[in-house]
Amino acid sequence: MREEALALLGRGLSNKAVAERLNVPRGTVGWWLSEDRRRRGVRYQRPTDCPKCTGRTCDASAYAYLLGLYLGDGHIVSRAKQHHLSIFCTASWPALIDAAEDAMRRVMPMPSVRRRFRQGCAEVKSFTTHWTCMFPQHGPGKKHEREIRLEPWQQKIVDAQPWDFIRGLIHSDGCRTVNWTTRVVNGELKRYEYPRYWFTNVSDDIRQLYTDTLDTLGVQWTSCTRQGKPYNISVARKASVALMDAHVGPKH
Repeated sequence: MREEALALLGRGLSNKAVAERLNVPRGTVGWWLSEDRRRRGVRYQRPTDCPKCTGRTCDASAYAYLLGLYLGDGHIVSRAKQHHLSIFCTASWPALIDAAEDAMRRVMPMPSVRRRFRQGCAEVKSFTTHWTCMFPQHGPGKKHEREIRLEPWQQKIVDAQPWDFIRGLIHSDGCRTVNWTTRVVNGELKRYEYPRYWFTNVSDDIRQLYTDTLDTLGVQWTSCTRQGKPYNISVARKASVALMDAHVGPKH
């Protein structure tokens, strides 16, 4: 039976298909295959569709968006027998959760993707060692405690898909709000409301990436210091807000 299983595997059948055909546990088939490789001195390498490792064309729009999400609310776990990219989303924004998963699948379709829900939070996870290839900014410690610089190939993608990058940053560490103010008109106090986009990130480098990209798009912005900390970037000019509304919009 073992020889028959190995022959079927050699013809390209999956472990699951062989297990079902021979009516044996899938784990047994996997163990037979592992033992056969060990006996022949063959080292198993998991197949990958990583654009950096295979030369496959990357979905630039999806990658630019995912890069923005990663720089804001993402991290990579990369250690023995545990490798995954995680993007954290507020559970009350289901469309954002869907968009994060869709971007992961479009950048690398082969790895499995799962969602893990916690109180008020959804973690979207994609499992492969190759996320460190796609996000060389990965490293020990918090992002704001180390230098964050884009590689030339990443910057090229951002230059080609700037709005997707901005949308990813806003969807992770930004928001669209409605501010209000009062003004005296003809002796009468009137209230005025106006929309504004905020982006808040502790990393100077990540804020610089955001504002540099806004500059290329002609979006006017201001840096707002609160309690001596310049962590907030505001877009409030009417024309600039209109541009952001056309390409980003509120999270939902």
